[in-house]
Amino acid sequence: MVIAGEDKGSQGKVLNVDNAKYKAIVEGIALVSKHTRPDANNPKGGIIKKESFINISNLMVIDGSGKATRIARRKDEKTGKLVRISKKSGEVIK
Repeated sequence: MVIAGEDKGSQGKVLNVDNAKYKAIVEGIALVSKHTRPDANNPKGGIIKKESFINISNLMVIDGSGKATRIARRKDEKTGKLVRISKKSGEVIK
């Protein structure tokens, strides 16, 4: 879920994350118009709508109940591995 900016309140699936730049591409969010030349894939060329990067600080994870939440990390008692847990509901996020 986007929590700040032009697309505030919108939800989408994260397609790509750039950890070095602290940015992510989210499906259907931060659309920009890109002018393209004709090529084999697009013989007419023209203007294409495309997702651009958005800062990770403007995004929050959605838990199972559909609400934006912060994340905690705790060891799972059964497996002993670190798991992500929703701060609001306390359930495990996969």
